[in-house]
Amino acid sequence: MKDTVITPHTLFANLGLTEAELTGGTLTVHSPIDGRALADLHETPASDMDAILARSKAAFKAWRIVPAPRRGELIRLLGEELRAAKDDLGALVSWEAGKITSEGLGEVQEMIDICDFAVGLSRQLYGLTIASERPGHRMMETWQPAGPVGVISAFNFPVAVWSWNAALALVCGDPVIWKPSEKSPLTALACQKIFDRALVRFGDAPDGLLQTLIGGADLGKSLVASEDVPIISATGSTRMGRAVAPVVAERFGKCILELGGNNAMIVGPSADLEMAVRAIVFSAVGTAGQRCTTLRRLIVHNSIREDLVARLKKAYAGLPVGNPLEEGTLVGPLVDAEAGAAMTAALDAARVEGGTVHGGNRVTKGVPANGVYMEPAIVEMPGQSATVKAETFAPILYVLGYDDFAHALDLQNDVPQGLSSCVFTLNMREAEEFLSPAGSDCGIANVNIGPSGAEIGGAFGGEKETGGGRESGSDAWKSYMRRQTNTVNYSAELPLAQGVKFDI
Repeated sequence: MKDTVITPHTLFANLGLTEAELTGGTLTVHSPIDGRALADLHETPASDMDAILARSKAAFKAWRIVPAPRRGELIRLLGEELRAAKDDLGALVSWEAGKITSEGLGEVQEMIDICDFAVGLSRQLYGLTIASERPGHRMMETWQPAGPVGVISAFNFPVAVWSWNAALALVCGDPVIWKPSEKSPLTALACQKIFDRALVRFGDAPDGLLQTLIGGADLGKSLVASEDVPIISATGSTRMGRAVAPVVAERFGKCILELGGNNAMIVGPSADLEMAVRAIVFSAVGTAGQRCTTLRRLIVHNSIREDLVARLKKAYAGLPVGNPLEEGTLVGPLVDAEAGAAMTAALDAARVEGGTVHGGNRVTKGVPANGVYMEPAIVEMPGQSATVKAETFAPILYVLGYDDFAHALDLQNDVPQGLSSCVFTLNMREAEEFLSPAGSDCGIANVNIGPSGAEIGGAFGGEKETGGGRESGSDAWKSYMRRQTNTVNYSAELPLAQGVKFDI
C-alpha cells in the first residue's frame, strides 16, 4: 500500500467519529481490502426502538408543517457539508466497501447531486387542478407528507442509495430512520455526523429527523413491522424483499423495493464494437461486479460473437486487480469470503451446464493478504441455463448467441429480474423496438450505453423480482407522500356528482 493512502483512523477523526463510538462494541466491521478490523461498534439496543419510533413520530408532526422550500434549505446545507467531506467520505467508502478510489468519490458525488435535485424539488411538489363536473366547484389534487420513512440499505452502495431516499423524504416532510448494512455501518455513522452538522447550521429543525440504527437483521425486522413507519424503502436481495414485502403489506404500509438485477446487453451486427467493449468491461467488472446494475448477460449476434469475445478476453487479460486504494487499480475485492465462494460455485455450475469459463480464479499475488480478490470471468454458454438466470453478486459475464433479434429480446426478458438492460446497435429499427412495448421489460432500458451508471435525474428501479420500486429522479418523490383529492364548493348550491338526486 502506498504511504500516501490515508489511514482509516485519520478518516474517522476527519469525519468526527470518536474513539468511544468505534471501540468496545459487539459489531466488528472488517475492510474487504485486507480483512483488518476497522471498528467494534455499539449496536442499537432493541429496547431503544420504542423511543426511536416515538422521536420520529414527534419529528414528523413538526416537520410536516415546515414549508417545503424551507425543508429544502436543510438539504442544500447537507449538500454543502457533503462537498466539504467528499474526499474523506469517499475514502471511507473505499475502505469499507472495497471500491476503487474514483468509485468511492463518485458515490459521494451522487449524494451531492441528489441533494441538488431535492433542493429544486422542494419548490415543485406540484399537484393538479382538475375540471369538476359540478358548477361552482373546484377540484384539485395535493400531495401531503406521509410520515416516518424506514430506509434499509445494502453494503455495495453504503451511502448513495440512502441519500436518494433521505433527500427526497426530507423535502417531502418525512423523517428518516436508517438501518444500514451491518457490513458497512461506518459510512452511515459518518453520514449521520455530516447531517448533524447541516442541522446545526439550519438552526430550528425538530429532534429525530434522521436516526441511524447499528446492528443486524433484528433491527430491520422491527423497523419493517412497525405501524409507526408507513413507508419502508429496502435495497438488497430478492430473498430479503420476499421477507419484507408481506410484513409491510399485512399492516397496509408502502414498500419501495430495490432488489436483484440480472442485466443484459444485446449487441447487434451493426454495433460499434470498440464502444461496446468499453461499456461491457466497465458494466461487468466495475465495483467487482457487486452492483445491482452490473452487466451479467451478453447476448451477441452470432456473426460477431467470436470477434467480440476475443476482444473481451484481451481486455480482461489486462485488467489491474488489486488494492482499490492504489492508483491504476480497476478491480478491487469482493466484500467477503462468502461472496468469493458464491462466485466459485456459480462458475462450477456453469461448467456442468456446458459453459466454457475464461478467468474467474482467485488472485493471491500482488494483492493485500486476507482480501478476496478474483479475476473477472467470461463464460461462454450454450444457452440460458438456470445458473445464468440466477444473480450472482460477482464479476461473471455470461455470453449467449442469437441469430434473430426477436430471439435476443426473448433471452433478454426470460429471467426473473427486471432492473436494467441495453442494446448496442446502429440499426434504428432495432433500437426503437428495444424501447417499444414489445422490447425490454426492465425499468431501465438504454441504447448504446451500458446498464450501469444511472444518473440521478431519472427514476431508478425495476420490475418483476427487482421489486417495482422507484427512487431518485423524475417523479419518484411521490412514493414518499400521500395523494389527496380535494373539492371546494364555492357556490350556494349542493349538487351531487353524476346527477344523483337526493332532496330532503
